[in-house]
Amino acid sequence: MAERVKWEYTLQIVGASWKGTRHDEVLEALNRLGDEGWEVFSVENLPNSSKVRVVAKRPLRSPSRRRQGWP
Repeated sequence: MAERVKWEYTLQIVGASWKGTRHDEVLEALNRLGDEGWEVFSVENLPNSSKVRVVAKRPLRSPSRRRQGWP
């Protein structure tokens, strides 16, 4: 039986409330994530905001490498 892949996830908010989200900011964030080995699987506008939420995943190489989002 094949071993199941474990994933780690990251979430980034792109843009600012007062100036909106520019195309080049989103493109820069996507390219940076790709360079770090992340695969983006969701990009969405935040409700009542001009910001964009980007969610990405990559295979977990080591349990100790998983980033903690909460204390």
